[in-house]
Amino acid sequence: MENVLGLVALACGLIVGLGALGAWVGIGMMGGKFLESGARQPELMNELQTKMFLLAGLIDAAFLI
Repeated sequence: MENVLGLVALACGLIVGLGALGAWVGIGMMGGKFLESGARQPELMNELQTKMFLLAGLIDAAFLI
């Protein structure tokens, strides 16, 4: 029974770690696209920044859930 609890702890760690990795990659890709779009159309930076921070919060919230 002790071995099963250890495997459950390992599985939980892997689930949380892979979820964090996915959120990290998603936010990194979104940040890169934000910088690209800001360089192409600088007049939209304020609107894009608001949307980017909203999406970053949602990505982090989805990871935590």
